[in-house]
Amino acid sequence: MHPLRSSGKSRQAYYKRDDQEEKCGLRDALTLKLVSEIRQDLPRCGTDKLHFMLRPSFVKHSIKMGRDRLYELLGSHGLLIRFRKRKAYTTDSNHPYRKYPNLIQGMLLTQAGELWVSDITYIRQTNGFNYLSIVTDAYSHKIVGYNVSKTLHAQGAIDALMMASKDEKRTDKLIHHSDRGVQYCCQEYVSTIEQLAIQLSMTEKGDPYENAIAERVNGILKTEFNLGDTFESYEAIKQAVDEAVRKYNNLRIHDSCDRLTPIQAHEEKSATGSRWKPSNTKTR
Repeated sequence: MHPLRSSGKSRQAYYKRDDQEEKCGLRDALTLKLVSEIRQDLPRCGTDKLHFMLRPSFVKHSIKMGRDRLYELLGSHGLLIRFRKRKAYTTDSNHPYRKYPNLIQGMLLTQAGELWVSDITYIRQTNGFNYLSIVTDAYSHKIVGYNVSKTLHAQGAIDALMMASKDEKRTDKLIHHSDRGVQYCCQEYVSTIEQLAIQLSMTEKGDPYENAIAERVNGILKTEFNLGDTFESYEAIKQAVDEAVRKYNNLRIHDSCDRLTPIQAHEEKSATGSRWKPSNTKTR
């Protein structure tokens, strides 16, 4: 039997429905292509951020798609991102060096270069571990300094600090905040901080939320930029870190920075949007 007779609908209604289904199929196919293009550089980009980043393309192609529909579309194609929590301990605070007080509780940031947060995380190699030292500007979440070292010696953290010291946004009231690990409390690191005329601040209770931005950046690099993988060599790790930092700084938008990339936020001043959060709170 002809489908028009079995459905009880007019020829016009039948072909209108058929045309609508074809348009929806084309819309979904184009959306999936746009998503794949973004995820070539940001493979762990979540649906909320994808929807925000796709808005200009949606306007350009006259696509009307809400966030919920994008969730459904990605879910039906197995493209939703599921995050796994990972945590590594690289801090040894049982040492004789001086431990500095926390200076940043309740601190309100108004521009880049007022607060740097530092942390060290591990990266797996087939025959052991390497260690990534990171210095992040808390206002913009831009990674301003980093270094990959084969050991947990302080030199790796110092090298990351020296890279950060070249950042042009550094202000004369800059505070450096970290945990109480021996790398940050040792004389070599403290002397470097003093030579750079930077105030030193440290966590006090061992709570990761006292250094939440640094912890979060580590997690993003591992889960969204594949630094949680196991690499065959030190050279491969360095190459992966360079690429991850480049993509993170230039492409990855942050809810807590009014959905700007770190590079964009680094150029902002006196941001007042509700997503700009105090430096010692949890961030996304």
